[in-house]
Amino acid sequence: MLDETSASKLKVIPLSNDTVARRICDISNDLEEQLTEKMKDKRFALQVDEATDSNKDCLLIAYVRFVTSESLCEDLLFCKYIQSRATAEELFKLLDCYMTEHGLKWGNCEGVCTDGAQTMAGKRRGLQALIKQVSPNAQWTHCVIHREALASKQLSPELNNVLADVVNVVNFIKTRPLKARLFSALCEEMGAQHSAVLFHSEARWLSRGKVLSRVFELREEIRVFLMEERMHELASKFSDGLFLMKLAYLSDVFGKLNELNLQLQGRDKHLPHLADKISAFTRKLEMWGRRLDQGNTDSFENLSEFADTSGTGATTVIPCLREHISSLRGFFQKYFPNNSAQYDWVRDPFNASPPADFSSTEEDQFIEMTSDSSLRLRFTAKTLSEFWIGVEKEHPLIGQRAVKILLPFATSYLCEMGFSAVASLKSKNSTD
Repeated sequence: MLDETSASKLKVIPLSNDTVARRICDISNDLEEQLTEKMKDKRFALQVDEATDSNKDCLLIAYVRFVTSESLCEDLLFCKYIQSRATAEELFKLLDCYMTEHGLKWGNCEGVCTDGAQTMAGKRRGLQALIKQVSPNAQWTHCVIHREALASKQLSPELNNVLADVVNVVNFIKTRPLKARLFSALCEEMGAQHSAVLFHSEARWLSRGKVLSRVFELREEIRVFLMEERMHELASKFSDGLFLMKLAYLSDVFGKLNELNLQLQGRDKHLPHLADKISAFTRKLEMWGRRLDQGNTDSFENLSEFADTSGTGATTVIPCLREHISSLRGFFQKYFPNNSAQYDWVRDPFNASPPADFSSTEEDQFIEMTSDSSLRLRFTAKTLSEFWIGVEKEHPLIGQRAVKILLPFATSYLCEMGFSAVASLKSKNSTD
């Protein structure tokens, strides 16, 4: 509206903190009003989680995915302080009050995704049970990423001892500033690519794999440093070929788990997509176990390379590794019991058979849809959700059934990302 000279003059006029805060609140309220107005009378799914931040504030955060005229839309619904104890009743009260205040109907809620904590997942008194009382058709989903973390958590005593030794070494170096500086100088002197080890945190999905990979990469630098510090007992571990082979294997297998974890993260993730990723990884575990039975370690790069360069055969550790792979596969089958083939008709309806539980009317519509050449062309040009929302207008029964599978969140990734954003905003290191 103004010329550049006038605009530049306006930019230098300072605003008070109160004015800035008021404008931020006005913008926030307007965005919230727009979102809730779009959601009214629309089917939606929730992603909910609670956490305590660095200021000891307990927060409940909720994201929503809802059906629009052409696709599925994801957005932050709210982030609220929990004033009292974070019980299921208190969390539901916050959710219910918000829904009532903004005119949203529980009957339109078709999915709730949370972690596996009893407060959230309890079938009798958990949040999912309270939501199902007011929305019986809501489908509860246990976050796929949390299930993957639980499935990969268990280790045999032999491998767990290796991990414990690694954590002890990392803590010895990282918790003492002087030791950390001396280790960094040693790494630079020895020409290492990295100059620090990483802390291990159980609360972070990728932590274990990154810590093990970094320690294996700096194994020689760590051995020399521990010898200089007269930590001979730990230093001897990094001179032991069997210990290093187990460490190499752990860095490999948790690196592969990290790759899977990253594939499960992100926006617009649906159950059929992630079921494919989990199914592929489970099949890989079966293949890795079979190749280990044959004495072949090529699937594990660090282990195979170390065994070749050190001249120490991997035969002695293969039984331990085979046991872990078998156990890992069993846990994945436990936490992911559903067969991904059940979603074939949603992922690729033109090359899949209709499910056995289709009614005759649904199967009639499925045949009509898959015989429509224009829909076949549309399938390749649109995203999965866009395609099925379009199908719903012409073939409502199977379209609605497919959208009901795609609508629920598969992970609580957005909640975790939201908590990270809150932590960044509250951080003392954040800039104005």
